[in-house]
Amino acid sequence: MRAIAALFLVILISGCAAYYGRSWDHLYGEADPARFDRLQGPVSPVDYRRDAKPILDSRCVVCHACYDAPCQLQLGSYEGVTRGAHKDRVYDSARLFAAEPTRLFQDAGSNTEWRNQGFFPVLNERRPSAKANREAGVMARLLALKHRLDFPRSGLLPPDRFDFGLDRDQQCAAIEEIDDFESEHPEWGMPYGFPALSGQENRILIEWLEAGAPAASEPRLGPAQRSRVAEWETFLNGPDLKTQLMSRYVYEHWFLAHLYFDDLPLGDYFELVRSRTPPGRPIDLIATRRPFDDPGVKRVYYRLRPHRSTLVSKTHMPYALNPARMARIKGWFLDEPYTVTKLPSYEPEVAANPFVAFEQLPARSRYRLMLDEAQFTVMGFIKGPVCRGQVALNVITDHFWVGFIHPDLRVVNENAAFLASVLKDVHLPTEQQSNARLIKWLAYSDQQTEYLRRKSEFVNQHFKGDNRPTLSLLWDGDGVNRNAALTILRHFDSASVVQGLLGDQPQSVMIMGYPLLERIHYLLVAGFDVYGNTAHELEARLYMDFLRMEGEMNFLALLPMDARNRVRDSWYRGVGDDVKSYLNGSKAYFAQDTGIDFKTGDPLQEVFGLWKARLAPVLDRRYDLAEMHPSDSDRPALLRLATMHGRALAFLPEISFLTVRDPDGRERHYTLIRNSAHSNISELFSEEERRLPDEDTLTVARGFLGAYPNAFYRVPGNRLDDFIHLIENLRSEQDYARLSEDFAVRRTDPDFWAWSDSLHDAYRKAEPVEAALFDYNRFENR
Repeated sequence: MRAIAALFLVILISGCAAYYGRSWDHLYGEADPARFDRLQGPVSPVDYRRDAKPILDSRCVVCHACYDAPCQLQLGSYEGVTRGAHKDRVYDSARLFAAEPTRLFQDAGSNTEWRNQGFFPVLNERRPSAKANREAGVMARLLALKHRLDFPRSGLLPPDRFDFGLDRDQQCAAIEEIDDFESEHPEWGMPYGFPALSGQENRILIEWLEAGAPAASEPRLGPAQRSRVAEWETFLNGPDLKTQLMSRYVYEHWFLAHLYFDDLPLGDYFELVRSRTPPGRPIDLIATRRPFDDPGVKRVYYRLRPHRSTLVSKTHMPYALNPARMARIKGWFLDEPYTVTKLPSYEPEVAANPFVAFEQLPARSRYRLMLDEAQFTVMGFIKGPVCRGQVALNVITDHFWVGFIHPDLRVVNENAAFLASVLKDVHLPTEQQSNARLIKWLAYSDQQTEYLRRKSEFVNQHFKGDNRPTLSLLWDGDGVNRNAALTILRHFDSASVVQGLLGDQPQSVMIMGYPLLERIHYLLVAGFDVYGNTAHELEARLYMDFLRMEGEMNFLALLPMDARNRVRDSWYRGVGDDVKSYLNGSKAYFAQDTGIDFKTGDPLQEVFGLWKARLAPVLDRRYDLAEMHPSDSDRPALLRLATMHGRALAFLPEISFLTVRDPDGRERHYTLIRNSAHSNISELFSEEERRLPDEDTLTVARGFLGAYPNAFYRVPGNRLDDFIHLIENLRSEQDYARLSEDFAVRRTDPDFWAWSDSLHDAYRKAEPVEAALFDYNRFENR
């Protein structure tokens, strides 16, 4: 009987949807998905790019962008608006089989194709008229819904009516369901959980929608941009095998980059794509799940395509192109005396292993390309699609430093070349493509164990005597490159990467050479498929444990032998027997003493100081409070705040923006980042059980850090001490509520959008290249 009842319910729901669909058809005719494929100039005084897009960007894209946009509704481009929404999530932790990819600008070329993939419109695709465009368009209806009820002007939004959880149930109503949605959720107009648009903003968008959402074609590139594009496409598409292999390697490392020409006015960004057509002809995009998948053509061409979506901080990874970079790449790959006899295949067992696919390219050249913009390289691990959600990111600590083995030392190059040859037989889980099987996990684990054994033999043989490890083994940026050291800050379910060694006491440290850096890239960036099944995602997370441990052991080799286990054990308190066995067995592979002559009884702090001193000429200090002028009125209070540690910090959000404002209107912006301490990070789940709140610390940085702010604080300069005093005395959620009541710009604040605009303006002024829109999907309601 239950089965019959369920079947009847399905038929009833389907019948209702069909009825409502026919009702709309009766009123305004049948839907025509191709209607918005035919771009036309504006037929109303409201222009999409001049008038509508700035409002969509500043009020809508701050939630609706990239893979985690609610209902897959990406509003950062006209194509995203016309594509519409989808009821399925991109991030699905219970996916048994890989899903079909739905990447904007890649996996479909028209709105008809998107409809065939399950997307439904948010604009009126039926017979156009002002009334039809207003009543039969989801976007227009949700904007109107917001203005039917008065939005609260202070306090918190009721949690029983507003769910802001990252994995909340999404209500993705098509036009056939919009009446029921409005009846059941009258307070859920857009923007969801934030104040309504101003009267003028709402009028502009409604006028644009009533006019049929017109948009002219994208403006053409200027002659200077076309010239630079032609130069780089010529460079990357030479006919010889050497150039073709080089360009394949470059593409597999740049495919997420937002490329720009730093000698031209800022504003135009490009993506490196694979095309069936050569330079000079329209791009015929080759869309594959991964950058190393079989392109299906004999000759691939690498082309620069304008980036068409609004820049958002969570995915913005700028990468400058200029003659100097082209010369360096030419020197590393084309001028070196080696021969490419045959291009590698795209079979998964070859293409997924860079040590096989690119064995003909010098290892030093490959490493140099990755180091040249190491922040970008590592940012791919953090801002790429792999890193979304707590389970994906709990493989790293909340605050750690990264350094790199020097690429030009002879013994290092011998080590890199040797390990690269060994790694030809060590497979990454990504070779299984998107439908992975966990039954192969033990094979990957055994291969990693054998690799570490052979690495142990090599380094113990070569790094002894006069070659014992010292800080000279670490890359110094060649005296000019600020990518020599990085700081990574995890914010529970997101993370940030900055140049320099931020803070005084990181929770852990990784040192990476070419083999380790390359494997992480092919595990978490080039080889990761966000649409893959759960096993694919799980294997990437588990394998990253091995790679993180390897990087940590590289750092521990700089410490005296009697200090290594003590430091390592502080990073791995309470781990299970399998991890203890891995750490304490033969795989703890370096048995030589350090070559550093330590002078104090605290070698860990001493090596941190020595490292910072060695990198002093290239360290990026733009975020350091210590760089503030001694006369700066904020300095004493902020330095006091930055020394805080312990349980009081556990009540703060992961990441928040603090603005200190003087009576004359002068503002200074800072970022507060809570670094949560854990006994270890070697387990997938039960993170709260491993929390050590007494050891929590706070990073206070100048400027803006992080893509997903949880809170905004607005503090008058003469009350900064009061603000800090409240933080120091946090003991409960009620205490935090009082702090928030006094200083936070909450979701209900009538000035929320004006404050958001001012922060974005300040960010663009301070960091014109790196600045992009923040994402408010994690903004708190406390």
